[in-house]
Amino acid sequence: MNARAAPLEGFGAGKVILLGEHSVVYGHPALAGPLSYGVTARAVPAKRCQLSLPGTLSRPQRALLTRAFQRVATLCGEPGVKVTLESELPLSMGLGSSGALAVASTRVLLKAAGRDDSPQEVARLALEMEQEFHGTPSGVDHTTSALEKLLLYKRTPGQSTGRLKVLKSPRPLKVLVALVGDRSPTKHTVGALRERQARWPERYTRLFKQIGTLAAEGAKAVEDGDLEALGDAMNVNQGLLAALGLSSPQLEDMVYRLRGLGALGAKLTGAGGDGGAVIGLFLEPEPAVKKLLDDGVRCFSSQLAGPRAL
Repeated sequence: MNARAAPLEGFGAGKVILLGEHSVVYGHPALAGPLSYGVTARAVPAKRCQLSLPGTLSRPQRALLTRAFQRVATLCGEPGVKVTLESELPLSMGLGSSGALAVASTRVLLKAAGRDDSPQEVARLALEMEQEFHGTPSGVDHTTSALEKLLLYKRTPGQSTGRLKVLKSPRPLKVLVALVGDRSPTKHTVGALRERQARWPERYTRLFKQIGTLAAEGAKAVEDGDLEALGDAMNVNQGLLAALGLSSPQLEDMVYRLRGLGALGAKLTGAGGDGGAVIGLFLEPEPAVKKLLDDGVRCFSSQLAGPRAL
C-alpha cells in the first residue's frame, strides 16, 4: 500500500429483520434487508496490522474488539495497516452493528492485502469476528451486511453457514426505523427465551415454526410486490414475538404509533427486550419520520429493496 495513497475504505451495512428473528436460530427462515447506514473502516499504512480504538470504550469492550479483529487479521495475512472505525449505527439496538463492524473490518483488510474482497469472501471471513462477538451467531446479520441485498436466510442448527435466496422487489420497499429506550443485553433476552423453550419445547417449537412460515410468506409477498401482505405478516410476527416474551410496553407503544401514522406493518426488530428498534413498512415514510423527529423520537428511513428514484 502506497504511503501517499488515500486511505482504503470498507463499508458494512446495518440490517433489519423484517420477519423471523429468534426463530432463525432454531433453523427457520428469516427475511432481512440491508440499511443504508452502517460502519466504515479506513486503513492507512503502518508497521504492523492494528486496530485503533476510541478511548470511550471500556476495557472489556476493547479486549473483545481487539481479539475479534486479530482473528480476521490473521486470516487476511496481517497486512501492514492501522484500521479505524466510524459507525453511523446506534450500538446494541438490534440493527446489526457488530455484523456491520465485522464486514467493514474484513473488507478493508482484504483490500489492504490485495486479496479477493467479493461479498461471498467477506461474509466467509466476517463470520470469524461474529463468532468472537456472539459465540454461535445465526449468520443473518453479517451475511445481509456483506451482500447488501434483501435475503431469505436459513441456517440449519449445528451448521456454521446458512442458505440464502436473494429477493427482488418490483416495488420500492421502505422502512422507518425508530429507536426506543435502552435494549436489554442480547444474551439475557436470548438466554431467558432459551430457558422457556427448554421448559415447554412443544409450545415454543410451534411458535418458532409459525414465525418461519411468516418469513417464507413475506418473501413471496416481496417478489409479488404485495407490500400489504408483507405488512400484515409483520403485524402477525409482532404478536408472536410478544407471545414469546420479547416485547415491552415501550416497544408496543411505538409499534401502534407507527401503525397509526400509516405503516402497513410494524414490529420490533432484533432481539427485543425492554427497548430497541421498531420498524414500520411505509409506502412513503418521510412524513412519519418528520412527525416523529418533531416529537423528539430518534428515527430514520431506509430503502431495503426495489427500484430507486433517480
